[in-house]
Amino acid sequence: NSNRKTSNSVPPTTQLLKGKQLGSQTPVKKDKRQSSSRFSLSNNRELQKLPTFKDVPPAEQEKLFIQKLRQCCVLFDFVSDPLSDLKWKEVKRAALSEMVEYITHNRNVITEPIYPEVVHMFAVNIFRTLPPSSNPTGAEFDPEEDEPTLEAAWPHLQLVYEFFLRFLESLDFQPNIAKKYIDQKFVMQVNRLFISFFIPVFILTSFFKLSNQKQLLDLFDSEDPRERDFLKTTLHRIYGKFLGLRAYIRKQINNIFYRCRSPRFIYETEHHNGIAELLEILGSIINGFALPLKEEHKIFLLKVLLPLHKVKSLSVYHPQRSPQLAYCVVQFLEKDSTLTEPTVMALLKYWPKTHSPKEVMFLNELEEILDVIEPSEFVKVMEPLFRQLAKCVSSPHFQVAERALYYWNNEYIMSLISDNAAKILPIMFPSLYRNSKTHWNKTIHGLIYNALKLFMEMNQKLFDDCTQQFRAEKSKEKAKWKEREEAWLKIENLAKSSPQFLMYQDSASPDRPVDMETDGPLPDDFNTLKKTVEEEATEVRRSPERRAVFCLWSLTSVSPFESLSSGPDPERAAPRAPADAEEI
Repeated sequence: NSNRKTSNSVPPTTQLLKGKQLGSQTPVKKDKRQSSSRFSLSNNRELQKLPTFKDVPPAEQEKLFIQKLRQCCVLFDFVSDPLSDLKWKEVKRAALSEMVEYITHNRNVITEPIYPEVVHMFAVNIFRTLPPSSNPTGAEFDPEEDEPTLEAAWPHLQLVYEFFLRFLESLDFQPNIAKKYIDQKFVMQVNRLFISFFIPVFILTSFFKLSNQKQLLDLFDSEDPRERDFLKTTLHRIYGKFLGLRAYIRKQINNIFYRCRSPRFIYETEHHNGIAELLEILGSIINGFALPLKEEHKIFLLKVLLPLHKVKSLSVYHPQRSPQLAYCVVQFLEKDSTLTEPTVMALLKYWPKTHSPKEVMFLNELEEILDVIEPSEFVKVMEPLFRQLAKCVSSPHFQVAERALYYWNNEYIMSLISDNAAKILPIMFPSLYRNSKTHWNKTIHGLIYNALKLFMEMNQKLFDDCTQQFRAEKSKEKAKWKEREEAWLKIENLAKSSPQFLMYQDSASPDRPVDMETDGPLPDDFNTLKKTVEEEATEVRRSPERRAVFCLWSLTSVSPFESLSSGPDPERAAPRAPADAEEI
């Protein structure tokens, strides 16, 4: 179909700090929250200011490069005493800035001895324990309203990230050499040291420090969006440069989504700060999947991506302007149309019941899916899909109803509806017709009239049939309600004819009758009991066995009628002997 749309080839970007560009040098507002990771601060933080690369001959630049890299492994305190070591902090910052410029504008400077030094410097500065979450309950973070928690040590961390990215993107970078140091342990388990500072003790000390720090993918849980964006770019470069790590990286991202190591995201806390960035990476990865799709990729869609729709914090990584999750799903469907039915059914399964903004997001994603759906696959899901759309049209939340009715402005969706109007119109007509008169929002009335007009132009006879059927059903419904009212009226009249409550006048309001349950038996109760006892006495006279039992009862009991009416009779209180044998 010529009206069918194609999805974007580039995944949507994650929103950062209300639209600010990453890495910009604009000053941070003072009112923003700041926290710091738990660094293992260096004991000796007095740095020697080394000469610049321009001040030494080319033969000594490699040695100076290594010295600067080792110098930048010293960590400083930016939280408890931010004004301490200002001189040495500036020395480190200047060294990092100079190295960024050095590898960017010079060729043949990344030699083999540089690789372990660079990786070690990056690991010492970046791999660390993150501060406690300022939002531990998993409540939704609104990037338009809430201020993010920023990393206090960012002046140094930003330069470390920039340097490492320039290192990976350099024309001199050789993955065959770097793979000795950038491996699975670098991605997930930093448990070895790449270079020493001349003495074996430092190797052992650094090993224990780094082995307890956060791993590369774990750092995506950082609350600082600037760091998450650098991590996203860094991981994407590693994925592109190291073919042997691709399957492992995908597996570990799956673990974050599905099992999430600790804590579990989908099935427990539902809180992780870096899901949007990881989904953005996956969007590019999925876009490059070869056809036909492997079974593991299909399982990833069905068992990992789709269950992400049910979490409460969906809007964090599925905002209307940055639908990373929807992009990933659509990429799968474009590559394999047979995944459409299980995908749509999963969306309907996870459809929100009481969260209207989330429901609007589902409608956005569903339209993107319908834009790329094959007609043969549409037939399989159209009935349950439009039953859900009928509910959305009837929603009292006008944004939900409005978003659902916007489907009728989509040419490709209308062509699919036109080809299957005999099935779709009977499902949609009752909701459209009913809400055209009863919905509280006038904008919805106009959109419904537009949808009804399109249906009428599509198939006039079918539209008339649906109208007659709807009127017949309304008549049946009215008759049913009338029967119910008559039945309740009969029950009410029956209750009035034999009431269980007496009416009395309230002394405070003599004109207002009040129902109150009586304390003693009613006259009707007395008559019923008397009749029952008389019937029982008649039955006793007819049966010799029951006559003997009744006689024994009469020796020790008083008449129930006397008890109810006038109390016990003193003359009958004591047991009496039978007058003669005939009484027995």
